[in-house]
Amino acid sequence: MFVDEVDIHVTAGNGGKGCLSFRREKFVPRGGPDGGDGGAGGSVYIVATPTKNTLIDFRFHPEFEAKRGAHGQGANKTGHTSPDLDIAVPIGTLVFDKDADTGAMTPLADLTAEGQRVLVAKGGRGGRGNARFVSSTNRAPRRTEPGEEGEERFIRLQLKLIADAGLVGFPNAGKSTLISRISAARPKIADYPFTTLSPNLGVVNLSDDRSFVVADVPGLIEGAHEGHGLGDKFLRHIERTKVLVHLVDVSGASGRDPVHDFDTIVEELRLFDAKVAAKPMIVAATKMDAVDDPSRVEALERHVRGRDLPFFTISAVAGSGVDELLEAMWRQIAAVREMPVPAA
Repeated sequence: MFVDEVDIHVTAGNGGKGCLSFRREKFVPRGGPDGGDGGAGGSVYIVATPTKNTLIDFRFHPEFEAKRGAHGQGANKTGHTSPDLDIAVPIGTLVFDKDADTGAMTPLADLTAEGQRVLVAKGGRGGRGNARFVSSTNRAPRRTEPGEEGEERFIRLQLKLIADAGLVGFPNAGKSTLISRISAARPKIADYPFTTLSPNLGVVNLSDDRSFVVADVPGLIEGAHEGHGLGDKFLRHIERTKVLVHLVDVSGASGRDPVHDFDTIVEELRLFDAKVAAKPMIVAATKMDAVDDPSRVEALERHVRGRDLPFFTISAVAGSGVDELLEAMWRQIAAVREMPVPAA
């Protein structure tokens, strides 16, 4: 099961109590206070790791609590500090602080690199023992401090897949067939709408040790931004892509007009996020092996080239045109990779 959004509850460890103690040693007539401090409680961090690709584990384990610090002891012994608790999440996870009362979200971090971590709940400081309160006027203090309580937070985790290219288009436009052809990904493929119910990632390997990651996003339909079909719940997974590959079925099997399909998806992307719609786009007419009316392909090509967009014709089943499409995708991805990163 692919899960890309969960809520969890995290609690940092409380600090240990300070100790109330006095020295009682032979031949030491005035022992004095020797109560040690309590140890600090463990903090909670969220860490990005490449070993995870979904948030499903958190559906069944939403509660996380770090251990408390050990209490102080006599002989000026400080309690042990509890180890921090690291919660592993997939690379590409956004972390939000969720207000328990209003549900308002405050962004905390965008974990886009392996090992990146963010503190979400700080452990409590250990309390001071009575040895800390000795003064010239109070040689035998009986005062100690309890440990501070650790922070408690509700956290929303939201996954955005990190891919170089995103495949978009109507259901049954050939996205799953294409990604299974060009990578080792094996999504479900069948002749009915919404076969793909969650995004799929595939790694494409080209000659000269070139490679890039492709995301297959479940099919959009008109009104997706209003929740129709699968809605736009998966579109966040193409927000990080460098290029969009818009697949349009020209076989005639769908009974729809390819030009209308193209315009519909472009409009849905715009309604979702203008920045996503403005990404570089390559258009591919799919299922060329089943075309019964070449005029449909010609009309789509004229429409697409009128927008100054690259246009390709492919058949993922037969393999025709796929290599040319992959090279065009690589050129666009390489161009974006070489662009300087804007200063923060």
